[in-house]
Parts: sequence; C-alpha cells; structure tokens
Amino acid sequence: MIPVSCGQIAEAVGGELAGVDPAAVVDGPVVKDSREAGPGGLFVALPGERVDGHDYVEAVSAAGVTVSLTTRPVEGCPCIVVADTQVALGELARLVVSKLPDLVVIGLTGSQGKTSTKDLIAQLLRPYGVTVAPVGSFNNELGHPLTALQADENTRFLVAEMGARHIGDVKYLCRIAPPTVGLVLNVGRSHIGEFGSQDAIAQAKGELIEAVVPGGTAVLNADDPRVAAMASRTSETVKTFGEAPDADVRATGIKLDAGGRPGFELHIGDSTFDIQLQLVGEHQVSNALAAATAVLAVGLKPEQVAEGLNAATTVSKWRMEVTERADGVTVINDAYNANPDSVRAALKALVALGRARGARTWAVLGPMGELGDTSLEEHDGIGRLVVRLDVNRLVAVGEAARPIHLGASLEGSWGDESAYVESSDEALALLRKELRQGDVVLVKASRFVGLDRLATALLEEAQQ
Repeated sequence: MIPVSCGQIAEAVGGELAGVDPAAVVDGPVVKDSREAGPGGLFVALPGERVDGHDYVEAVSAAGVTVSLTTRPVEGCPCIVVADTQVALGELARLVVSKLPDLVVIGLTGSQGKTSTKDLIAQLLRPYGVTVAPVGSFNNELGHPLTALQADENTRFLVAEMGARHIGDVKYLCRIAPPTVGLVLNVGRSHIGEFGSQDAIAQAKGELIEAVVPGGTAVLNADDPRVAAMASRTSETVKTFGEAPDADVRATGIKLDAGGRPGFELHIGDSTFDIQLQLVGEHQVSNALAAATAVLAVGLKPEQVAEGLNAATTVSKWRMEVTERADGVTVINDAYNANPDSVRAALKALVALGRARGARTWAVLGPMGELGDTSLEEHDGIGRLVVRLDVNRLVAVGEAARPIHLGASLEGSWGDESAYVESSDEALALLRKELRQGDVVLVKASRFVGLDRLATALLEEAQQ
C-alpha cells in the first residue's frame, strides 16, 4: 500500500481519530486477520457472529500497527472510529487507487471461470509489469478492496475479480477500482436463486461494462448472447472473444490431449498461433481467449500472448487439480465451487481424460448451492448428463444431491452404477472398497459441502 496518513484516511472514510496522531502514516499491510498484522499496517476490526475483530485491537496495536479501523474506541489503542468498518475499508481502497493514476485495472466477472481467467491474466501480465491479483476467489466487498490496497507506486496492473449476488454489487466494486478493461465471461445459472433469472444475472454482470473508464475497453464473450448484448451498455471500445467466426480473438481446431488439456489454433487478426494449454478441460479455451483479449487491450503483443498461454499453469487450488496417485488412480479435485455450467464442464473433462487413458471414470458429486426453485431440476439434469456422457460410476453425496442420483437412475440403462451416500465418510469408504488401478475420479461440489476434504483423503490414501 502507498503511504497514507491517518488524517487522510479519516477524512476519506468519514471517521474520527481516537488516540492517534493524524500525521501518523500507514505504510504497511492492511489486514482483517490479526495474525497477519505488522508494523506500520492497518487492522480492520470486523464484527462477526463468532469472532469480533475488536477483541484483537490491543494485540495488533502491540504488534505495531499504525492504526485500527473500529466502530468504537478501544482504550489505549490508536483507532479511526467509523460507523461501518467494511464500508470504510472500501473507501480506503478507493482513496489509494485514486492516488495511482497510471494504474491499469482489469476487472472481470462472470458466472463461472472467473478465478481461472484471473490467474491466466495475471500470469500473462507479470513479465511486463508489477501485477497485483487476488488470491483464490478474493472477489467480494472484503476481498476486492484488500486486493486493491496491495497496489503501490510500482504496480502497473491490478487484476480485479468481481463476484455478485445482488444487483449493484459489481457497480460498488467498480467504484472502488474503476476498470480500464471490463471483461464479462458468461451469464450462467450460478446464484440464480438470489437473482431470480438469467436476465437479472446479465443486468448485474453488465454493471462492469457500464463502469469502463473513458478510453477503456469492454471485452465480451461473442458466444454468449446475453454477454454480447452488453456492447450496447458502453460507448467505449468493444473487443470480443470466442469460437464465433466474427470474434476478434477466436479459437479453432480444439482438441484434448491424453491429459485432458486442450490445444487449439489462436487467431488474433491476421496472425495464427498453436496453443497447448497446461490446464485441464475444454472450458479452459474460453477462459484463455478471454484472458488473451483482455491483455491485448492493455498493450501486449499477440506473440507475447501466445507464449504466455502456452506456459500458464494452474494457480488456485481445488480447481481441476489433476493428481495421479502412486497406485495409478487419478484424482481431479474441482471441489472449490459448483454450479450447473461448471459441473457440466468438469464432467466433460472427466470423460475426455478417461477416454484418452482408456480408464474407468467416477463422478463424485455433492450439491450445488444457491439455485433457488430450480435446484431440483438442475440436480436431476446433472444426473441424467452423467449417464449420457457414459461416466462409469456416480456417487452422489448428501441429501441435497440425492436428485443427481435419482436423475441418473431414471435416465435408464444404469443399475448399480449410481450410488447415493449421506456423507463424505461414506463416499470415502465406498471408494476405498471399489477403486482400482487406473480409475479417474472427479470430486465436485459447492464449497460449503467440504468435498475438498474427500479429495485430500483420496490423495492421502496412497501415501499410507
């Protein structure tokens, strides 16, 4: 973070100084976890149901932070007292970004693929300038400003992943860090229980395009009609990506190798490049095209983009992580999150990998969250898709995932190939009993289910 005085911070966030000199400077990390607090930094005391950050203000003050953002004075501790520390954090990030006029902000949103695309963009940019990007899915009203506050005078690029559960969420995040480039990946059915319809999701995602700064660029998915239609929501330059023949950056000849990794021809203007991604799943092609278009918009050359895509690797954990055990069983850990579109993509990658290896395939699937009234239909549809794709075995985990098992059973031609279990422990016991050398196992569910622990246990099995 750039050095900012406590007086400037108080003015920006509408706070009152308590026990702190207005000339005192914050030039260290801004954190919400007291264990990460250090000299010269700022601690954000967030109230919570189980833990109240205010209980740790004394400890972080002893650790040397310059000041804490609080909602009440803490005796003997330097504080800036505000009505809402979360809101104040956003205002602080807005202040810092405004003091970095040469900072290039690439904002991206979408129903799926945000984190993988963010990781690709950051890998493409880092050879050409200091780049700040969120860790994992740091994409909400807390993670976004905390990421922005990592930027300083040396930072050239800020990659801002933006999630949304309500109309106005993306608009709020864009106010903190106005995007030079606004990228919308897709409009799927993730969080449809919150939004009510895909059109409402499109309305929310398109707030990013409306926020693109003058002289900036909107990057849109030519293969998604709802995204392509967002071109009407900006007067700035629009660039498109996809497999559509008229896309500005497009892919042809997509093929998966024996590891389930896609190769394709990348077309940028009159130039064509051979790309072999190191990421698993055909859906990564769209993510790669999106990343390529975004970095081209900030000045990278086509040759640099192609070189970067061929070298890029998986960064964030639990997203199509492919690990082969010593006994020959391959585990695909994609248990960070799940929605109907991402589950379909993961199942197709599983089948492709199994086919390339001549291996038996397993889909271990937990429930998908935030689907509202469409939940039963969507889970049933995934079960039927498992059968249609000819996945060899299905294990549905948890009561909310039972419709996946029922959908597969009703699709026909399946007997004992589909199983329902109530817990991860039961799923692990079943897999221990029935897995054999060469099998490929996909583990996929929404994050709250905790199937990542099942994937970890499967990998530890071969080490014991």
